[in-house]
Formats: sequence, structure tokens, C-alpha cells
Amino acid sequence: MIISQTPLRISLAGGGTDLADYYSDNEGFVLSTAIDKFIHVIVKERFDDLIYVDYSKKEVVNSIEDIQHDLVREAAKKSGLIKGFEVMMLADIPSEGSGLGSSSSLTVGLLHAFYQFRGKLVTSEQLAKEACEIEIDVLKRPIGKQDQYIAAYGGLKAFRFCKDENVEVIDIEIESEPKRKLGSNLLLFFTNVTRIASTILEEQKRNVLEKLKFHHKIKELAFDSIEGLKELDINRIGENLRVNWEMKKQLASNVSNPEIDLMHKLAMEGGALGAKISGAGGGGFLLVYCERDKQDKLRKSMRKYRELPFLLEKFGSKIIFDQTRYDIK
Repeated sequence: MIISQTPLRISLAGGGTDLADYYSDNEGFVLSTAIDKFIHVIVKERFDDLIYVDYSKKEVVNSIEDIQHDLVREAAKKSGLIKGFEVMMLADIPSEGSGLGSSSSLTVGLLHAFYQFRGKLVTSEQLAKEACEIEIDVLKRPIGKQDQYIAAYGGLKAFRFCKDENVEVIDIEIESEPKRKLGSNLLLFFTNVTRIASTILEEQKRNVLEKLKFHHKIKELAFDSIEGLKELDINRIGENLRVNWEMKKQLASNVSNPEIDLMHKLAMEGGALGAKISGAGGGGFLLVYCERDKQDKLRKSMRKYRELPFLLEKFGSKIIFDQTRYDIK
């Protein structure tokens, strides 16, 4: 039996510039951090040659090609599995539509578990790259690359998405005290709505050229946020979240709605320096930056919304249990 643990993420600045429609001409730049909410993938060998897939429903099939769960099917093909295994997936939050990168975390976690099950060691770079290939190239999902990379690498990272498809991974080095302050000032509140991101992202992809100035500004915010961290001006993250949200709403028509606008207004009135929907928009979680001494007021203002407590996570996808007895073919 193998168990992989892969973190979810919050994007602090630069989201949207990781889409190929943008970075292929302009280079993308994103600041993200992993959080201690996880996707767990459990894989075990079966005595027979059947394939069992357990998630919100259960599949029992004879061939990988018959698997309906597209991420499981493609990750199994990519990693070289053939038959005779069972896989189960568990998530700390709603598995789709959260805005926390759960789909890409699942893809990375599946690849990691499947490769380990076959006795093959893989790097973070390989996991991220192959997860992108599955989601973007094979399944044609209208998404960017940041989610796969932060899930694989973990920590507080910046990613430069180059025109030639290379990705530069940049560690953001800050001391423990300002990093603790950053983590304690970031909060997540559930909008009570999950959504399918593809509709929003399809429109955003179509609008890239028309909305180029907003993408440029969002990328500038990522650079400025890193400068703020280096200068120990942690509150700049919150101020940039506020500006980022105003830019983000310009990228597609359904990024926000009246309920989200009201939620954002309540957060700002409750003492937040900034807030934005995590991920594509339209639902999921609202990421809020609020200083500790104002958080009692904030939580009172946001009392109708469920908070998701979290900490910043140092590690990317990892194997947390490995009990293999036989060679898997």
C-alpha cells in the first residue's frame, strides 16, 4: 500500500499570467504558497487483475482505458500501471470548485502514488510537468500551470512561466517571524458555492489580448508582493490582494457576482486590508488578509461564512506511507 499527501494552495498574486495565452508572448509570474490542507491518494495491489477506483462513486473495470475518472485514467497511463490495483482519493475540502487547486493537487498526488507503487522515484519537476501534460495537453482543460507546480514543490514559491514553456521555480526566503505573521494574517472563508472553473477560464483565455493591461498589472503585483516580503512589509500582501481583486474582476464576466461582492464588502468593513476569490472566481473560498488585532471584528462581520483554518505548508507532494511487498508490473 502507498499513500501520497499533496497540499492545496493559495495564490497570492499573479494568477492568470500562468495561462499559455498570456505567457507565450509575455512571460507569466505568480506568487503562491502551499497550505496544510491535502489530497490523499491511497493505492494498493489487488490479488486479481481488476481495477477499483473509489471516490464519490466506485468503479470496477478490467482495463485502464475503461476508467471514467479522467485524472485517474491518464495518471495511470502516464505512470505505466496496467492492472490489478485499487485507488482511493480523499480530500480535506470539496474536491472540485474550491479555488484551492484541488484538481491539480489530485493529479500530482495520483502520479506520485502510482510511480511509488511501481517502485520509481520521481522529482518535483517531473510531477509538475507531467501533471500539466495530463490536464492541459491531454484533457484540454483551460487552466494554467501554477497549481501543478506549487502542489509538487510546496512552500512559499514564485514561478516564472517562460515563453519556451520552461518554468523557473524561485524559493521565497523570509525569516520565520515574518513568515509566521504572513500565515496568521491570511484567512479563508467559504462562499458556500462550488463552481466549475472551466467556464470562467475559457472566457478569460479568450479575453487575454483584449484584457492584456489587466494581466500586466496582476503580474506587477506579484513582483511587488515579493519585494514587500523581502522588505518585511508583510501588509503589502494584503494591499496587493485588494488591487488584484479589482483587476481580476475585469478578466471575465462571471469572476464575481452580487453575493461575492457582498462577502468582499463585509470582509473589508470587518477590517481586512485586502481580499480576493481564490482560483478562477465565481465561488469557492475568499482569501482575506487581516491583521491579528482586527480578526475578532472580521470574524464577527463574516459570521455567516464558514472559515477554513490553515497554516502555510513547507512541503510539496510526498509519500507518507509505503508498504510494498511485490514488484508491480
